[in-house]
Amino acid sequence: MDQNVIAVIWDFDKTLIDGYMQKPIFEAYHVDEDAFWQEVSSLPAEYSKQGIRVNRDTIYLNHFITCVQQGIFPGLNNAKLREFGRRLTFYPGVPEIFKELEEAVSKNEKYKPFNIAVEHYIVSTGLAEVIRGSIVNDYVRGIWGCEFIEKPIKSALEIREYEKDEAICESVITQIAYAIDNTSKTRAIFEINKGSNLFEEIDVNSKIAPENRRVPFENMIYIADGPSDVPAFSVIKSNGGKTFAVYPKGDQEAFKQVNQLIADGRIDMLGEADYSRDTTTYLWLKNQVISIADCIYEKKREQISRSASRAPRHL
Repeated sequence: MDQNVIAVIWDFDKTLIDGYMQKPIFEAYHVDEDAFWQEVSSLPAEYSKQGIRVNRDTIYLNHFITCVQQGIFPGLNNAKLREFGRRLTFYPGVPEIFKELEEAVSKNEKYKPFNIAVEHYIVSTGLAEVIRGSIVNDYVRGIWGCEFIEKPIKSALEIREYEKDEAICESVITQIAYAIDNTSKTRAIFEINKGSNLFEEIDVNSKIAPENRRVPFENMIYIADGPSDVPAFSVIKSNGGKTFAVYPKGDQEAFKQVNQLIADGRIDMLGEADYSRDTTTYLWLKNQVISIADCIYEKKREQISRSASRAPRHL
C-alpha cells in the first residue's frame, strides 16, 4: 500500500465536547444525569454479589436498555439517538479543526504528487449513533462506538407504552449490537493501521508486514482526555505515533491528570480543549500533521531516487 495517509484519531467525550454525549438524552426525558451515572457506577458491585463480573466501561449500555424497558426512556431508538447528536455543543474550534488539518496537507502543492492526505477517525466508548448525528460526522472517515439493535413495535399495547408527545415510534433499542471499551479501542486502531476498516477481505488479526499496512503507526495522532485512554496512547506512542491529551480550561484536577501522563511517558504533549486557530492545541496538532506529511514526502522521494536507474549518456 502507498502509506500516504495521516490518521488523526479522536476520542469524543471530554475531548471534543465538554462532558458526556448522553446529556441531551437525560434532558429530553427529564432524567437526573448524576443519579443515572451513580446507578451505573453501583452496578458492578451489585452484580459482583451474585458472582457476576461485568465490564465497567460498557455496563451503562445495559442500563440504557433497562430504562427503555421500564418506560424511563420511552421510544428511544437509533433515529432518536442521531437526533440527540444534533444537540451537542462542541469545544471551540470544532469542527473547523477537522477541515483545517486536512487542508494543511491537501492545499500544499508539495504533497500532491504523492497524494498525501489527512483522514479523521473517532474511537469512543460512547454511542456511535449520537456521533453520527452530530456536526462532526461529515468530517470523519470512520466512527467506532457502541451500538444498539432495535426491535420493531407491532402491537397496539406496545405502541401505547412507547408513545411520547403524540409521536408514535416504530422501534426501540432492545439489545447491544457492538460494545467498545477503553482496552478494545486498540482494536480499532489496528483496524485503521491494517486497513481492515475499509477492505472486508483484510481481517484485523491477519498478519501483515509493516510496509504493507495502510496507515503506519508513525502516521497517526491520537487525541483524548485522560487516564482511561492509556491503552490507546500506549499502542500509538510505543509504535512511533504522536499522542496528545486535552483538559478543560481552568480545570486544575484535569490538568493534574494529563500532566501525569507526560511524566509517565504516555503522551507527547497536552493542551486546553480549545481547537481555535492559534491556540497551543491547534498549533501543535497542525505542526504534527505537517511534520508527518514531510516525513512521508521524504520517504517517497528517497524511494524514487533509489529505484531510478541511471540515464544513458553519450560515450
